[in-house]
Amino acid sequence: MSNTSTNMIDGSWRKSSFSNPSGNCVEVAEATDGLVAVRNSRDPEGGVLFYTRPEIDAFVRGAKAGEFDDLTS
Repeated sequence: MSNTSTNMIDGSWRKSSFSNPSGNCVEVAEATDGLVAVRNSRDPEGGVLFYTRPEIDAFVRGAKAGEFDDLTS
């Protein structure tokens, strides 16, 4: 994971259709060098974290498998 601000965003920011109206969610976008950018949707001018595609893949697979369900209750 990299939090360098020198990475540029290639795609538009998007968030899950499961996000609630109060904006409690994260947004993702494609970044340069094959990275994925992640930010807090309530603070679009704030920090951006950059992850590799394998890191994002591992997280999404874990979320789909329910590995993080205990964090949502």
